[in-house]
Amino acid sequence: MKIPNKDKYRLHDKIQLVLKVNYSSSFFAVIFGLICLLFLDIKEVIPYVFFGFAAFNVINTFLFKRHQNLTITYNVTSLLAMIGAIMITLFSGGIQSPFIFVLAIVVFAGYVTTKVYGQIYLIINLAVVAIIFLYDLGDFKISENTVPSDSRIWFAFLSVTFAVYLLGGVFGKNLLKAHHKLYRSRNEIQERIEEKETLLKEVHHRVKNNLQTVSSLLSLQSRTIADENISNIIKSSQNRVVSMAMVHEMLYKRDDYLSKIELKPYVKELCEYLVRSVKGNSNNIKVKLDIHENKLSIDTVIPLGLIINETITNALKYGITEDQEGEISVSLRKLTDNRYEMYLGDNGIGYSEDINPKTSNSLGLKLIYNLARQLRGTITKDSEKKGTYYRLEFEEIIEEFNSVD
Repeated sequence: MKIPNKDKYRLHDKIQLVLKVNYSSSFFAVIFGLICLLFLDIKEVIPYVFFGFAAFNVINTFLFKRHQNLTITYNVTSLLAMIGAIMITLFSGGIQSPFIFVLAIVVFAGYVTTKVYGQIYLIINLAVVAIIFLYDLGDFKISENTVPSDSRIWFAFLSVTFAVYLLGGVFGKNLLKAHHKLYRSRNEIQERIEEKETLLKEVHHRVKNNLQTVSSLLSLQSRTIADENISNIIKSSQNRVVSMAMVHEMLYKRDDYLSKIELKPYVKELCEYLVRSVKGNSNNIKVKLDIHENKLSIDTVIPLGLIINETITNALKYGITEDQEGEISVSLRKLTDNRYEMYLGDNGIGYSEDINPKTSNSLGLKLIYNLARQLRGTITKDSEKKGTYYRLEFEEIIEEFNSVD
């Protein structure tokens, strides 16, 4: 399996952080142990815990180069640090030992790696601190403060310095570098997203312009043809092209969604265009919409727009007579997460129940039923209402738009 480049970079940063922390903590553990042994006159346990931690941690780091498992390396280092810190704390004053703050570094290191490890080590170390506190309250002692009284202030100073250096000089420095890298990456990604959005808008704009050019050519062609039937066929094709052009026009004008269309303004604009196209600017047609704020994918809206185009065009041409005050109605409601129900029709004269895609040669009627199947839905004619009404149940499609069969 190929690892994406951004994941490789994150993994590389984590590996570098863990390795730097391991080498740095091992080096300073040796220095701290030598100082305790040679200058602070601490002869028991504490300096040897430092040396032991440094030795085992270096071995653990070298083993990583063989097994390449960062989780194992990190957890071994954390456990070594925790065990070492507990032992040094017990032999340098218990709950009053300044070295107890190194346990907090282990928790911090856990959160740097992952949130889960951070929470695990937080719970463990809180329990350890509570146990050390209870141990100091009790009478039973298995350890004593091995730091000479004359050296305790220096041991406290070095312990705090060691903790501060690990927290700020090692973790803080590397975290700051990682933060800067993340910030730069975020800016680069944001710039790329904006470039792609601009490009996508330009694509929708060009598609819309090309479809409008096709529509204009069809309009010019229909005017040069004397045969009214052929002219009407070309005009119907022009309306279908316009219904698709409107989708791309609305997409490139939007600032929030580049793949979703707000259905209500699209249906309103399409219906008003069809009424003007078929009936002219002066007409007695009312458009009644009952559509909530629904945003659907372009793969859904294009075939849905073609269905609306065919039903409304047929209603205006054949259902509503010239002098009649007609009404076009379109309603939509959501059934489930991605299933919808649409009612669309008119109050015109309607047509016979015997007319269906199997008995009729009407291209518009065939398109309506084929496009409904393309939307993984069904369309049925409601014969109980006056005029022509369809009930369309469909599914939102998130995929490439296929041609009509």
